[in-house]
Amino acid sequence: MTSAYALSLRHAELSALSDPELVERARARDDAAIRTIVRRYNQRLFRVARAILRNDSEAEDAVQASYVSAFTHLASFRGEAQLSTWLTRIAVNEATARLRRRRPTTDLDELDGASGHSAEIIQFPLINIQPDPETEVHRQEIRALLERAIDALPDSFRTVFVLRDIEGLSIEETAAQLSLQPETVKTRLHRARRRLRVALEAELSDAFTSVFQFDGARCVNMADRVVVALKGSSAHDLIS
Repeated sequence: MTSAYALSLRHAELSALSDPELVERARARDDAAIRTIVRRYNQRLFRVARAILRNDSEAEDAVQASYVSAFTHLASFRGEAQLSTWLTRIAVNEATARLRRRRPTTDLDELDGASGHSAEIIQFPLINIQPDPETEVHRQEIRALLERAIDALPDSFRTVFVLRDIEGLSIEETAAQLSLQPETVKTRLHRARRRLRVALEAELSDAFTSVFQFDGARCVNMADRVVVALKGSSAHDLIS
């Protein structure tokens, strides 16, 4: 059995384990279990950190610090909450603390801060499927448009929106992550969605005029085909 195959098999076996099983292995300093946990929750932690900090590099640093803090204090995790909840809360605290150090006042005063630690940069998993270049360009343009609109939201609205509508957490789960009342989450989510709708409508209004265009080369080609079709018809057919 090759080492690469063995590692692949090991990864598959660990990926099938539940969070509590992975935690037990991670407590025993099982590097593979730690890596599996990181892969499992990288996206959520990055998204919530990015929602607070509005900067990819800072968000990645916050995630790495959150993981270091979590694995360093793994003994304090009693399983009373889900691992995802515990990790996300640490990431929220870490990102909020960094935001406070960068900006003395913040809209997230209800959240507690936590200090960070240094570690190696976490490598986020890449998508293997490679779309064609044109599709990829359009996808990036749409993503950039949405990211700009989300970044423009007030801090407290943006974090609620990311957890609820992007990560798919329930109202209750989002409230627990941010130490808010469920009604507060509902109010902020409603306002965030309304602001996003207005922002996107304003930015897309000019684009609507170019939707479903049939001009340029396509129009010329159509005209050419019509002319060819007419020439192929008899005069009698055209008159009748």
